[in-house]
Amino acid sequence: LSPLCYADALTPAQALSYTRAGELHFSADGKQLVYVASSYLWDALPRIRVVDVATGNNREITPSGKSERAPQWAPDGSLAFLSTRGGKVQVYLLPPGADEPTALTAQKYGVERFRCSPDGTRIAYLAKDDAASAEDSGPQVADRESILPRLWVLDPKSQSKRRLGPDGYRIDEFEWLDAMHLLVVASDRPRLDEFTTGVYRVSVADGRMHLVSQPPQPFDGLAVSPDGRRFAVRATGAGGPLPRDLFVGAVKDGRLAIVSEPAGMASADVRWRDPGTVWLLLNEGFDRRIYRLATGAAPARIDLPLSVAAFDVARDGTLAFVGEDYAHLPQLYLRGRDGAIRQLGELQQGWTGGDLAATQIFRTESADGLSIEAALMIPTAPASGKQPLVLLVHGGPAANFSAGYGWEIAWAQVLASNGYQVLMVNPRGSTGYSEAFVKANRGDWGGGDYRDLMTVLDVVLARGRTDRARLGIGGWSYGGEMSAWAITQTGRFKAAVVGAGVFDQQAEFETENEPQFDAWYFGTPWEQPEVFARNSPATYIRNARTPTLILGGANDSSNPVGQSTGLYRALKHFGVETEMVLYPGEGHSPRRLAYNIDMFERILAWYGQHLQPEPGPP
Repeated sequence: LSPLCYADALTPAQALSYTRAGELHFSADGKQLVYVASSYLWDALPRIRVVDVATGNNREITPSGKSERAPQWAPDGSLAFLSTRGGKVQVYLLPPGADEPTALTAQKYGVERFRCSPDGTRIAYLAKDDAASAEDSGPQVADRESILPRLWVLDPKSQSKRRLGPDGYRIDEFEWLDAMHLLVVASDRPRLDEFTTGVYRVSVADGRMHLVSQPPQPFDGLAVSPDGRRFAVRATGAGGPLPRDLFVGAVKDGRLAIVSEPAGMASADVRWRDPGTVWLLLNEGFDRRIYRLATGAAPARIDLPLSVAAFDVARDGTLAFVGEDYAHLPQLYLRGRDGAIRQLGELQQGWTGGDLAATQIFRTESADGLSIEAALMIPTAPASGKQPLVLLVHGGPAANFSAGYGWEIAWAQVLASNGYQVLMVNPRGSTGYSEAFVKANRGDWGGGDYRDLMTVLDVVLARGRTDRARLGIGGWSYGGEMSAWAITQTGRFKAAVVGAGVFDQQAEFETENEPQFDAWYFGTPWEQPEVFARNSPATYIRNARTPTLILGGANDSSNPVGQSTGLYRALKHFGVETEMVLYPGEGHSPRRLAYNIDMFERILAWYGQHLQPEPGPP
């Protein structure tokens, strides 16, 4: 691999040394905050940390090399969580003042999720039956009901457990209504590759399920009010491709109404601390903001100086949040009831990358007049002439670039520190805008969204500080697919990086996990073959001439590895310079630090070879 262009540039290892935080939860008395930290420094295995709110002191409870997540406070101050410290994922409980937790479950195949009952006397959890056949040996019969996870209720004191609900249902989410009832999201037709879930009420006494509501499909994010009388889900108010609108309804009759405001923004997370108040995290373009929705009052936006990655609210209204933007790495903050904000400890203890590159967020009109938001990252080192540029495309498509620091932004920051401008666009189909905007690329991947990308690129080129002869493109997932698409439509890019992309829409639909999302965009390939062909880079691949680096996880089930090998073989067939690197044991998003460093080094070398950024000072 070729060396970096700048002697003091941000290295891949440094760029990946950041830590993110999520799953924030205040203890009942508000004196402690638990959260889950994740970093490539430990191969992205999640770790649980507890913060003393008064002092900001962090205490990590996860042993090295183990994975722990889903922390929940019990009423007595005990901390329950999922852990691999004994092998398979089980529910563990750490009593107040104890040094070591105790395993509460011993499921043969591990536990997928759990919830503590409001009175702390029971734990509900989702796990396969111990009698289920293994999925890694013997004949594998498709859609076997025996491998579906089951809902169990455990009494920790007596260690007695029993299963709730009948056969024939797939249960995805659940929350306690009261000590004797749960609300669950389940499907009574689990064999179908379609959205068929509903909200059901389950009795602990007899295990029976009663349908409460069938929200618009798809939906997720089940939440229950503190008094157990109402529930909320994220669904779609206008038949969109992903859950984004917050619906609230009464458990008694199941009727739902949209409450998320301001209209058009996408709901990301919700907290319900008293029956009359909902705290909502909204995607607003490149920002994520918190709103307080109180019954009978107008939505109130919480004044915070940074974009919010995760949050929680204590009973007294104190707000804990992870704040970040393009100039600030993620950190934990506390906002008191008086509005004063202070940092809670130091999240980025492993960071050695120095300052981040400056980023300019701007808007422009696409070819049809649609307003498109974008961000341009400026190289950290000055150049004597015009600079090369890489157009970085986000995943999704129903996702977006947000002001902050994650894997995609680490990619961008490495490039910027090595002399590249990096352009990041939220084209039509991105979330964080109106429902009409996120639906605007239905059946049209590579149409209006591609024109949005090219229009914004032309606006940046018109500024006169970019070298038109040294343009690159790259991205992961949908971003990889759009990069593959772009090299079949134009020769203006001199280098491309396609990460975990889609090459042939029909082949991907027939082999991917959860094809119902693609069915919303395209229908099915057996009924709409021309739509799948029109939206596939494979259809136009004979036009490609751009040198292309292909990356992916060998065990990817979202965009299976055959998509990468198909693109690779086609490019070789047509004499296009290409290289493919697959990472064994990795899925759609590789997690091992060594593999991610290797990817970033290869990306730098590929762009360096074909775009030749100006050498920096010695």
